[in-house]
Amino acid sequence: MSSHSPIDAAVARQAIDAKTKPLGALGRLEDIAVRLAVLQGTLEPAIPSARVCVFAADHGVADEGVSAYPRAVTAEMMKNFGRGGAAINVIAAVNAVDVEVMDVGVDADLSALAGIRHEKVRRGSGNLAVEAAMTAEELSAALEVGASAARRAAAAGVRALGLGEMGIGNTTAASALLSALTGQPPAATVGRGTGVNDETLVRKQGAVGRALRLHSPDNGLQADPRECLRRVGGLELAAITGAALEAARHRLVVVADGFISTVSVLCALRMVATGQVPAVPLAEALFFAHRSTERGYAIAIEACVGIAGCDARPLLDLEMRLGEGSGAALAMPVLRSAAAVMREMATFAAAGVSGGDHEAVHTQPKAS
Repeated sequence: MSSHSPIDAAVARQAIDAKTKPLGALGRLEDIAVRLAVLQGTLEPAIPSARVCVFAADHGVADEGVSAYPRAVTAEMMKNFGRGGAAINVIAAVNAVDVEVMDVGVDADLSALAGIRHEKVRRGSGNLAVEAAMTAEELSAALEVGASAARRAAAAGVRALGLGEMGIGNTTAASALLSALTGQPPAATVGRGTGVNDETLVRKQGAVGRALRLHSPDNGLQADPRECLRRVGGLELAAITGAALEAARHRLVVVADGFISTVSVLCALRMVATGQVPAVPLAEALFFAHRSTERGYAIAIEACVGIAGCDARPLLDLEMRLGEGSGAALAMPVLRSAAAVMREMATFAAAGVSGGDHEAVHTQPKAS
């Protein structure tokens, strides 16, 4: 675990207010800078190295016809990741972000494939509409895949870790997990995912409804987030959960990508809140990369706020719904810019600029 000396939020706010600008002129960038200073325990926060982890797995619930694509696409995309041809590869490269892709549970033999890490727990989860997605042992193994990825990142000097995923059927699993965690019905949590038509959307909602009736007929699972994850989650969702918890333990910046990773992080927050895992500063470390267009995203965000009181305002709103950690990679320059403002921007006193006292700053016109 990295060393950490506490920095009070009030001290960090005073430092950002002293910069050569009208108070609040950089908007939310100032809030982000304050949060980074507190998380890293310094008024000179920095993100010299950033990484996005992409956890991939297949889902038995895909057999219910819930996706616009066959589950074989997961394995095909893994080859694309390995070749560097996916959106996350391109976006990460142009923004100086490292990418680590992990096979947690793809239903194919990828052992000969270079460019990815082979961490397979099993070949696809169980069909959550008719059985539990994982055994207890498989859940523990998938959580550890994520935790190990976070430890590798911390050991490599990574300061911000984005959490992404790939897996045909995983919006269905995420919707089921969100319903199990919050009690919201499938009509509120199930969206179009890969862009399914109305008929397939009805099938998705039906599959999630059957899963909830099977696994939580009285909503009793809501108090047990780990069991929710085991029964109606997925292998890559569990890996994201484990990565978020471990990254927070190392005080890395944790960047949730879109709908699926946000639901997984919600599960992690619930595990902390219920004492299922040791307390870690996940709410303090957590940033949400972008506002997903998936139906259940707003519910997931509101639930995160309700559990931990964390700042759940997404950094970007680009109408994206791809996954892969693509939004997390796009958010890294925003985080790096906020850190640089706190670390490198001159103060009124240092620059010899008039208006450094708060009253004077308040009277300055707002920057356009």
